[in-house]
Amino acid sequence: MKDNPLISKSLYFAARIVKLHRYLTKEKKETIISKQIVRSGTSIGANINEANYGQSRADFIAKMSIALKETAETEYWLRLLILTDTISSAMGDSLLENCLELKRLLVSSVNTAKEKEDE
Repeated sequence: MKDNPLISKSLYFAARIVKLHRYLTKEKKETIISKQIVRSGTSIGANINEANYGQSRADFIAKMSIALKETAETEYWLRLLILTDTISSAMGDSLLENCLELKRLLVSSVNTAKEKEDE
């Protein structure tokens, strides 16, 4: 498979989320939201990767849609961490920017796959 920007961007984002989880648990002693965000934030890339090995276009769309839902959940947790001053605006905005970029790419990918499915 050729280099897939969505896979590489989601892997990079997952690594940042794992580091955020480490920071939240060690430095901020925050365990509840950190567990939620590490699950949703790492699930994005796992579902994208799995979608690329799907057995059908419908399977691909289903996995990419799950990745999109996980992106929306991660966005929520990031916004909450920013609003509660648990993380700095600079840290949060940078992560949020990556998350929103993944969201845009996923929306585009799902829409394109659905259009091709209708052909």
